[in-house]
Amino acid sequence: MEVSSGKRRNMQILADASGRFRMMAIDQRGSLKRMLAKVMDKPSDEVAYEDLAAVKKSVVKILSPYSSATLTDPVYGYPHCVQYIPRDVGLLLAYEETGYEKAGANGQERKSSLIAGWSAEKIKRAGANAVKLLIYYRPEASQETLEHQHGIIRQVGQECERYDLPFVLELVAYPLLEDELPEEKGAKATTDTPAFARRKPEIVVRTAEEFSKPEYRADVLKIEFPADLKYTQEYCDGVFDGKKREPLYDLNDVKRYCRRLNQACGLPWVILSGGVGIDEFVQNVKLAVEAGASGFLGGRAIWQGCAQFYPDVEAMEEWLATSGANNFKRLHEALSGATPWFDHPRFGGYPNVELADRGKDWYRKFSGFAA
Repeated sequence: MEVSSGKRRNMQILADASGRFRMMAIDQRGSLKRMLAKVMDKPSDEVAYEDLAAVKKSVVKILSPYSSATLTDPVYGYPHCVQYIPRDVGLLLAYEETGYEKAGANGQERKSSLIAGWSAEKIKRAGANAVKLLIYYRPEASQETLEHQHGIIRQVGQECERYDLPFVLELVAYPLLEDELPEEKGAKATTDTPAFARRKPEIVVRTAEEFSKPEYRADVLKIEFPADLKYTQEYCDGVFDGKKREPLYDLNDVKRYCRRLNQACGLPWVILSGGVGIDEFVQNVKLAVEAGASGFLGGRAIWQGCAQFYPDVEAMEEWLATSGANNFKRLHEALSGATPWFDHPRFGGYPNVELADRGKDWYRKFSGFAA
């Protein structure tokens, strides 16, 4: 398969020497603000810009060397972290605005937006190796919401193609249907319900099928684990969080869901952590890798334990250098059998990842950035 020069080279940089992605996400904004608000015992809107920047700086400084690439945001992260990302570690920058606009007849649908004043062009100029876009997605949403979400993805895909940057598309489902929502008015909806857990395999697979289509121009799917291990026969007794649940499926079912996801992904895919603990995330990675995943792009599961010590930066960095580093090492072990990105069926092996328009006139055909 022919691949453009910039995308080919940057895909190599995002992965390790074996072609596997062991990437870290520290682009959280709203969730990190809520985490710090709880630690500091204050409302979220009173958590300062400097607080978020300080945590991101420490996480990148201590843990970025363990990653093949690090994802951060342009608001609180990049300005304070760039000098701590090693020269042999790739860089991804987020493009989406934090949060979402509520939409739909029941007000539970989610519309994403892009950071104002930010673009793939600026991400390229900042020296990043990829653009990351988070999209909240439910196939059952209204046509209006689906068209809005699809349109944003197409726009970013086109920008990435123009600036020859890999497009890492992150897809996250959310509670939407009536039996997934809390009965109590005003209560916060959560994905930790039997109704959502039961539907999750189908949601994740359908979402992967949709965004593997060439029209979106994605290069890597950052996708959710296609089940919830806390609802399996083997782990439902509170193994991960101490809370017992009624089982909905077993590990054989989960392995089948992972194989279906791999078949649905028409491009290399990595597993996101989605706020689960490290023990659960390690198991997710093992099962995903067994099915054909090319790695992980994990966030809070790796580093969230450091936040409990804020604002004691020294204690925070001590936790990151010990427990945080150990979390990464466990994930490295789980990743050992991952499919190198170039061995995904889309490419069919490293020798087949050929430079587009190669030949004596390549430099003439190779386009610049002019519109």
